[in-house]
Amino acid sequence: MQISDATDTETTMATPEKTPNQLKERTDIRNVAIIAHVDHGKTTLVDGLLKQSRIFRENQQVGELIMDSNDQERERGITILAKNTAVNYHDTKINIIDTPGHADFGGEVERVLNMADGCILLVDAAEGPMPQTRFVLQRALELNLKPIVVINKIDRKDARIDQVVEWTQDLFLELAKSDEQLDFPVLFAIGREGVAMRNPDDERVSLEPLFETILNTIPAPKVDMDSPFQMLVTALDYDDYKGKYAIGRITRGRITPNSSVARITRDGDISRQKVNLVFTNRGLQRIEIDEAQAGDIIAVTGISDANIGETLADPEQPEALPTIAISEPTLKMTFGVNTSPFAGREGKYPTSRQLRARLYRELEVNVSLRVEDGNSPDEFVVSGRGELHLSVLIESMRREGYEFQVSRPEVITRQDEHGHTFEPFEHLVIDTKDEYIGALTEVLATRKAQLSNMASDGYGNVRIEYKVPTRGLIGFRNSFLTLTKGNGAMSSMLIGFEPWLGKMGTTRMGVLMASELGTAVIYGLNNAQQRGDTFIEPGTHVYEGMIIGLNTRPMDMVVNVCKEKQKTNIRSSTSDISVRLTPPILMSLEQSLDFINNDELVEVTPKNIRLRKRYLTQNERSRARED
Repeated sequence: MQISDATDTETTMATPEKTPNQLKERTDIRNVAIIAHVDHGKTTLVDGLLKQSRIFRENQQVGELIMDSNDQERERGITILAKNTAVNYHDTKINIIDTPGHADFGGEVERVLNMADGCILLVDAAEGPMPQTRFVLQRALELNLKPIVVINKIDRKDARIDQVVEWTQDLFLELAKSDEQLDFPVLFAIGREGVAMRNPDDERVSLEPLFETILNTIPAPKVDMDSPFQMLVTALDYDDYKGKYAIGRITRGRITPNSSVARITRDGDISRQKVNLVFTNRGLQRIEIDEAQAGDIIAVTGISDANIGETLADPEQPEALPTIAISEPTLKMTFGVNTSPFAGREGKYPTSRQLRARLYRELEVNVSLRVEDGNSPDEFVVSGRGELHLSVLIESMRREGYEFQVSRPEVITRQDEHGHTFEPFEHLVIDTKDEYIGALTEVLATRKAQLSNMASDGYGNVRIEYKVPTRGLIGFRNSFLTLTKGNGAMSSMLIGFEPWLGKMGTTRMGVLMASELGTAVIYGLNNAQQRGDTFIEPGTHVYEGMIIGLNTRPMDMVVNVCKEKQKTNIRSSTSDISVRLTPPILMSLEQSLDFINNDELVEVTPKNIRLRKRYLTQNERSRARED
């Protein structure tokens, strides 16, 4: 149950008011969320908390980024899914909720913050507060969570600790809803070494100062244990043995295994169901328990059709809790059945029925996602919070064996009562070197970006901030990496909807397309490379309309990469051995989505990612242009 502060007993949930003597303080428990911008060290700090709480055996090999158990999380180096763990310190159980830091996964943060009574805000000692820092802190303060600020990575050579502390205080002044929220402790840490200090110059020993600060700062939950059971489902999990887990924090009352509960859907429908088992966290393990009380974060099995945002309550008093409010998506793309000549060759699930079932199943756990049926039975419009949010879904489905095609991302616009169009805008922050400012400014100007701030540290590093339409950032990441030669970092956050700014001046050169079905050979690719850069290697199977390269001119061009040199008694059949091709440009899924235009698609299979024209033959493309 969410309590606003130690003296106020009014809850934010739809429960009867209780007098102070009816609410009990759970001094044996603390619920805390760790929030920050991406790459500021949340998961690494959780590693240290887990290791120093001695939940592992002395000889147990646990590695790093323990909480990032998802394959894509480890490969990308970011947290995608919010997860909770628990450690014990001085007879107090500390439930820790590790949250994503990337803006595209803000929905994960929004749905789990209501399980916490306080938060640890991590800020990088060099970068300072970033766009996502503002977003997660604003959400935490709206829920009246008690904050602890940790300035992390103070061992960085470019650390500017005093400046970052001042920036963080300014951020609190801007976002705080009350004077109490401006009273927060500040600690300093090196998460990688597992040390925290009250002052930067203190001896670096362990994370004990952080543990102590959690106990002294994060309020113990004040709960009503004697009222009927009530819990909001904020996360789901699944395994082959226990089935689906419904995860949440008990708002009031108690729950035991084999209890009957009322499941209340978002639409208010009530059904009576039975809880099989009740689990709590101990480190990385789920431990079966005989009873859980208000204030505990638990997982229950037996509710096979539970969904995020639903309420589990006492069947005699089935009162629903407010559902989780999630920010709306800003980008959409069309998922469709693969229609290329290679359809059905590489995937286990190629049909529209299988694709539709998978997308709608994703809605159960991905609260920021929206799925609608498209213009045809084989197409579905999927809306998300950003390119990364959607590309993670595409990559997950690809690894599961699905085969499909996707369109270029488009922004989701809104109309007011007068018919005016509004589009999403973002706050873009770029950290780079002075020498790249000119090139970046020129490119961003064509994307309707407006410069709002620029600051230099005097050592050749600069931070520039822009207000830019979301559609101006589609495809910008690749240009950014090229323009800065990898010497830069960018991040953005949605700031709202503003009037449509008109046509955008971003252009791309034309593409090289295969002219026929076959296998690319050295001779054909050598001819293609005289016209532009190629994306494929010799031996790659191609089909008519498949994009195999980037033209050096604005128009699209058809090339025959399957053409072999005619053999004569003058030209030796072995002469092609001396041909040296330029290595192809191999693009990732995100780069492919950024690259394509509106008349192009990305074909996604478990084995390959191919670029293609929406209409494969020359006749189809001509007919589409006429229409």
